[in-house]
Amino acid sequence: MIGAFLLSDILALFFAGLASVWIRYVFDGQFEPEVYWRLVPYLGVFLATFGLVGLYPGILISPPDELKKVTQSCSVVFLALAGVVFMSKRGEMYSRGIFLMAWLGAVVLVPWFRSLTRRVAHRRCWWGYPAVIFGAGRTGEMVAGTLRKRYRLGLRPVLFLDDDPAKIGTVVSGLAVDGPLEKGKDLVREYDNGVAIVALPGASSERLLKLLEKAVSGFRRVVLVPDMFGMSSLWISAFDFGGILGLDLRQKLLDPRRQLIKRIMELGLIILFLPLLVPLVGVLALLVKLDSRGPVFFRHTRIGVGGREIMIWKFRTMVRNADQALAECLERNPEMRREWKDNHKLACDPRITRVGRVLRNTSLDELPQLW
Repeated sequence: MIGAFLLSDILALFFAGLASVWIRYVFDGQFEPEVYWRLVPYLGVFLATFGLVGLYPGILISPPDELKKVTQSCSVVFLALAGVVFMSKRGEMYSRGIFLMAWLGAVVLVPWFRSLTRRVAHRRCWWGYPAVIFGAGRTGEMVAGTLRKRYRLGLRPVLFLDDDPAKIGTVVSGLAVDGPLEKGKDLVREYDNGVAIVALPGASSERLLKLLEKAVSGFRRVVLVPDMFGMSSLWISAFDFGGILGLDLRQKLLDPRRQLIKRIMELGLIILFLPLLVPLVGVLALLVKLDSRGPVFFRHTRIGVGGREIMIWKFRTMVRNADQALAECLERNPEMRREWKDNHKLACDPRITRVGRVLRNTSLDELPQLW
């Protein structure tokens, strides 16, 4: 998978640079595009920097962390590259505008290409390291379900281990309970690059310490899952109190400075990309209208800042009278009825239009929210 991400990053960086040179050449072609081919070998600097910040192999990285690391890495490399180029004798041959556009393009395209790579690899069963879950209780079941839904984390649950004799040999959440916790030390060689997930929130410290020293000691990566369901983990980090482990919860979104910076960045990016977004929104609106009868946009009420109700706008991705269409489909198809009852979701939802399916898969249905 590391090779797939390397290729993905190279293509994203290459297209970001190529698009920047092309845009600059179209609007003001008074330079030689060939000089930028000399910068292609510097792609290796980007890849090396990505590796240093932990973007390879890309396992257990949340979307905010990945975006943060990509942005910081691209910013550092572009600043260094710009300094080297413009301090050289040939600095006047290169455009600052191209460097700025390439930086913005890289920050957008690299995470997007990596997301597409994960999606393709997941469908072909190439993506993910095996995860052995220690504990087949409620917490373990939730961990297994979450890993299946959020495949981008890069972990594939393969089995449970539990000391409860009544559970050994049974199937929990589609996974076999293969034996007691001690069996973990025998699975290290079987599951190469395996990750141990300890989901025993009620266990005593002595039991956890014994487990870490013996059953999971052979795994190169171990994840401890505390019983904190329902709490956002986005801004939680480990903290050392002189040998005592603590969890540092930072309410960063309540910081007025961060709110101001976030707002400025949002408005700035929207204004910057407005010339590209307006034609795209127009084309998508036309496709939605031609694909099925009904309005182009879909309105939905959400709770905004201070409890104030706000209206969210999206492109319509479902047919008209979607509730009626769903009821008729479930009445005719018992398998879909069971799937809807279990998950409140359908893999092949008859309500979604052809264009709507593409919009959802690419998240382009969210574009009207920029308004």
